[in-house]
Amino acid sequence: MRTRVLTVVLAFAVLAVAGFAVPLLAVTAAQRTQQLVAARTADLDRFASLAEQAAESDDTGALTAEVLRYTELYGEAVVVVDARRAPVVQTGGLRAADPAVARLVDAALRNQPVSPGGTLRPWSRGDRLLARPVGTGTRVSGAVVLRSSVRAAADDIALRWALVLAGAGLFAVACVLLARRATQWVVRPLHRLDRAVGTLAAGLPPEHARAGGPPELRQLANGFNRMADAVTTALEQQHRLVADTSHQLRNPLAALRLRIDSLQPHVRTSATRTYSGVTAELERMEHLLDDLLTLANAEHRAGELAMAETREASCDAAAVAAAQAGLWRPVAEQAGVRLEFVPGPAVRTACTEGELAQVADILLDNAIKYAGSGARVETRCFSDGPDAVFEVRDDGPGLATGELPRAGTRFWRAERHRDVRGSGLGLAIAERLVAGRGGRVEFAAAAPHGLRVRVVLPHGPTP
Repeated sequence: MRTRVLTVVLAFAVLAVAGFAVPLLAVTAAQRTQQLVAARTADLDRFASLAEQAAESDDTGALTAEVLRYTELYGEAVVVVDARRAPVVQTGGLRAADPAVARLVDAALRNQPVSPGGTLRPWSRGDRLLARPVGTGTRVSGAVVLRSSVRAAADDIALRWALVLAGAGLFAVACVLLARRATQWVVRPLHRLDRAVGTLAAGLPPEHARAGGPPELRQLANGFNRMADAVTTALEQQHRLVADTSHQLRNPLAALRLRIDSLQPHVRTSATRTYSGVTAELERMEHLLDDLLTLANAEHRAGELAMAETREASCDAAAVAAAQAGLWRPVAEQAGVRLEFVPGPAVRTACTEGELAQVADILLDNAIKYAGSGARVETRCFSDGPDAVFEVRDDGPGLATGELPRAGTRFWRAERHRDVRGSGLGLAIAERLVAGRGGRVEFAAAAPHGLRVRVVLPHGPTP
């Protein structure tokens, strides 16, 4: 965000500097060009006046001496001609017979003064020709042509442009520093607030966002701190309730299990069915408590991993998947399910072997239970761009399209699977473990029928 805000501010600063500097550069060049033209026009007027006096007195001595002295001092070539275009004086290698000079002489004899066109620039080089008629009105008695170098004027323009650009650069630097300071003042509180939000979202005790920046941000930070305290208190109470309840119920359930087991020899044949139902419900409750504790631990672990600065964990997903498939194969055979592992190259993934094995156990257990007898369950690992994928696919009945989004919901099971043993927390536990490592669990229908579950995790570092 800071980069975007700084980019916008700097764009406005550059436009402001350009809007100030570009016209100033143009005015500076035009002003220096006018100074050059004005100075040379004054020289032409002086020579025209002397030429007119020489024509009236028929004495060109003063004119010649003045022109030669001018050329010696300034290095500017001058040509003076009479009304018949005959040269009166020529200096600096400029000749009246030169085509360019001849055209200017013709224009001047028609009483048309000629000045160089165009504004000079720092890179302008070469010479400019100026012409001035001798005399006025219909009494034009000759012409004066002056060749002036623009190098000195161009160098002056370059110096002035350098000063203008240096000033613009200093102003731009000041704008950059001011923009950085302003964006830090605005964005830094947002970064602190973002970290606090991430901590709260991860389920960890949030760091209070320090108030700073504009009044609106300070008010927002104070409001977030109050909300974070309330949310943290509620989450802690909820987690404590789940953990304490699960833990406190273990002892009564264990005592109840002992008493029920001790009653088995004394149960009449007619009550066997009722006794079996009681023990089944007791086992279900024990499994539910175990899963609740596992889910609480998974949520806590996911919060810790989400806020960790480094995630150095890495394992070979293919090796872990193959090992877990081998462990679950006898269970699958007992259930009438064919479990297969598709071998492939090693795939490094960013999690520990224990975490991936726990997730694989959950997915394989679900696939074997819900695919049904005669089904085929296939598991494999592969790379998909920057991610490592662990996939479990079966060709059982699968889930309906409307049921797929609810597959990872806690305590949820499809209606046709209500009689299958389980708590409905397995996939929720797997999702929390995977989310803590920056991954996700995807559910999709398999072709032609069945369910495909993918665990997508970032690639892990190579040991």
